[in-house]
Amino acid sequence: MTWTVSPERFDSPDAALLRRDYYDEVASRYWGRPATAEEIEDGLTDDGAERLLPPTGQFVVGRHEGRAAGCAGLLLVDGGTAELTRVFIRPAFRSTGGGGLLLAAVERAARGFGVTRIRLDTRHDLVEARGLYAKHGYEEVPAFNRGPYAEHWFAKEL
Repeated sequence: MTWTVSPERFDSPDAALLRRDYYDEVASRYWGRPATAEEIEDGLTDDGAERLLPPTGQFVVGRHEGRAAGCAGLLLVDGGTAELTRVFIRPAFRSTGGGGLLLAAVERAARGFGVTRIRLDTRHDLVEARGLYAKHGYEEVPAFNRGPYAEHWFAKEL
């Protein structure tokens, strides 16, 4: 089973569907019920995804056997720091190695931008994500923001 990961516009057809699936999952988990189409659309509206393009960031799509299976974004914060965002693997493709490949692709992109540190925030209920980050060298750090959904903060020096 083969994974490929490459930069892609956040609004390409595959990327747009992956972003929709991402928001569906995180909203559904947060609310403890299936997210409505309106809630998903609200999450996607004005979410800043347009910044996930050079020179302010990068979006990558992972494909498993050619099928769009996951995504991740990188958003530049300043000259040396970027934030990891929108990391998602469709459930059918989890535990197949794609998460690590997405992180590696984002880290390569970050180095290309001259970034030396990647940070992120996540929620308590996103246990799989926290495990993925820890497995790939991200360490918990003190809070660096006060986002409404930020409950754990991680960083990795590149």
